[in-house]
Amino acid sequence: MRSIWNGNISFGLVSIPIKMYPATEDHSVSFRQVHTKDGGRIRYRKVCELEDKQIDADEIGKAYEDADGTLIPITDEDLAHLPLPTTRALEIQAFVSAADIDPLQMGDAYYLGANGPAAAKPYALLREALKRSEKVAITKYAHRGRERLGMLRVVGDAIAMHRLLWPDEVRNPVGVAPKEKVTVREAELDLADTLMNTLGEVDLNQLHDEYQEALDALVAAKMTGATPTAEPGEAPAGAQVVDLMAALRDSVRSARAARGEEAGEAREAEEEEEEAAEATVHPLPARKKAAAPAKKAAATKKKGAEKAGAAKTTAKKAAAKKAPAKKQATGKRAGGRTAS
Repeated sequence: MRSIWNGNISFGLVSIPIKMYPATEDHSVSFRQVHTKDGGRIRYRKVCELEDKQIDADEIGKAYEDADGTLIPITDEDLAHLPLPTTRALEIQAFVSAADIDPLQMGDAYYLGANGPAAAKPYALLREALKRSEKVAITKYAHRGRERLGMLRVVGDAIAMHRLLWPDEVRNPVGVAPKEKVTVREAELDLADTLMNTLGEVDLNQLHDEYQEALDALVAAKMTGATPTAEPGEAPAGAQVVDLMAALRDSVRSARAARGEEAGEAREAEEEEEEAAEATVHPLPARKKAAAPAKKAAATKKKGAEKAGAAKTTAKKAAAKKAPAKKQATGKRAGGRTAS
């Protein structure tokens, strides 16, 4: 690999000579603009608008364009007098947890290699210190005419640096989220969890750029004069979702089929999920309230029967008390007639 920057990591009073290498590469196919009539290359020439002629690179300088279109020349001498203490150094500012770094801030990635045998020991010291602390280093450095922010972390046996955007370069997501007020039901979350679990994890090394592969095949066919045989890709599905629950169930079914699960097991699990969803969506009616009137009527009927029984018992007792007196009166009348 060819280094793109040489400098030092400033770790307190320890200085580590390093070389910077690109950590990533672009595999995309580059196209050139051509004249469709005759196949000639279309090139861009740098032309002065006032003289209407092409200008050489050594005649081109820098200028700042004001809001009204005025160009203010900025020379290399002007830039040289600006305070850039990190011109040839990566100055470590602090050590923080990687979780404190917003992924939105992360930009290009680079590898930092030790520059010379003398740099091996301090390089290894910083690498092992980062490993043991389980932290990352925040650094400031100058690159391509401006001061930048970076994050150092360990990758294998090497130290890698991610360029970070300054916090004020990350836009606020105001107005991005839906303005409509929606409610997500537990049944929908359960199906979403099931879909997530069904899709499972993936080894990123197994993923590949299918479009890039098809594009490479197309270019190779064109170079040999063959007719491209690539088939058109599938049309994208519509984005409008009418029934979210149905879409989630179909997604779970499709994911399970892709993983080769048995149809019976998949259907059984799906039925259980549907039953759970229906139970959540359609709660049972409150039986206590419905049974209350019947219970009250039964209590009233029982109370009435008790009152009727009590009244009957009282009447019976009263009749029993009257019976001896009537019998005694009858006996007196009978005795009188006998005496006469």
